[in-house]
Amino acid sequence: MSLSRTSVTAALVALLALGGPALTAPTAAALPAQPATAAGALAADASTVTVTGEGSASAEPDLAVVGAGVEATAKTSQAAMDAQSGAAAALLAAVRAEGVADRDVHTESVSLHPVYDSTGGASRLTGYQAAQSFTVKVRQVSRTGKVLQAVTDAAGDAARIGFVVFDVSDPAPLRARAREAAHADARAKAEQYARLSGRELGRLISLSEDASTTPRPVPSAGDTPGAGMAAVPAAPGEIRATATVTAVYALD
Repeated sequence: MSLSRTSVTAALVALLALGGPALTAPTAAALPAQPATAAGALAADASTVTVTGEGSASAEPDLAVVGAGVEATAKTSQAAMDAQSGAAAALLAAVRAEGVADRDVHTESVSLHPVYDSTGGASRLTGYQAAQSFTVKVRQVSRTGKVLQAVTDAAGDAARIGFVVFDVSDPAPLRARAREAAHADARAKAEQYARLSGRELGRLISLSEDASTTPRPVPSAGDTPGAGMAAVPAAPGEIRATATVTAVYALD
């Protein structure tokens, strides 16, 4: 016996009213699990190699930084300052005569303090000491010795040489070469490890720089009287920059 559409609809309404089981769509939990994608499978099976690369580069210095100054002692503070000022003026005139530009001479400090004699346990004022120090950049390294000689000749016993440091005026290219060497070292190591593992070296995943430095000669501690200093030839040596990087590569 066939049922009309109206009869079927009425029967369904009656079933719902009596609390019959509802017909619902299957929930997400009931859906079958989707197969893993190719990208997910690759990530789960990914292998990497982490290496540290080191590199360095060197160059001849094209700049000398000289720490020079004057020091004078006298009975009165005014006499000490006058003597110091005269010696400083002579020093500045001498370095300028050697071709040092005004922009390359910088006053570091000026000082004046009393001098005491503590002989016999009693402190007694004996005079005053005045001093002035300068930083002098010599952009013609070959003339460093002549500048030192000029300082000592001009200021005499009042002259003081604190340090001589050789450097490069623009360290950026030197550091860049050191970084290139460090990068090449890291890749060479990664290629070797990949070969030893029977794999192919893949793409670079990450790269970080651990250190990049330009070592310089350490200046001497304290001032040294100028007499005899200029007789010692200057030895510029070389300036070396170093770089260290950490690289992570994928292994195919």
